[in-house]
Amino acid sequence: MKGAVNVEGSAAAAELTEGEIRKIDKDGKKLTLKHGPLKNLDMPGMTMVFQVKDEAMLDTLQVGDKVRFEAEKIGGKFTVTRIEAVR
Repeated sequence: MKGAVNVEGSAAAAELTEGEIRKIDKDGKKLTLKHGPLKNLDMPGMTMVFQVKDEAMLDTLQVGDKVRFEAEKIGGKFTVTRIEAVR
């Protein structure tokens, strides 16, 4: 079968990092997150600012939300590529 490969399984979910939204900057397309260790970036837990890959991500989030997210270094900037609120 040709086409897209579904990577939304348990392996992908295991790569998500838990965090809490501290600030949302819609104009700058940025999020400030207090997060646990980001294993794929070899980064300890801290509070820092991330770019977002898709600004539409910011429309469903609020300061104080607990989230699970994935981040990558894109163009030299730490960027959230996937995020979901933990309800």
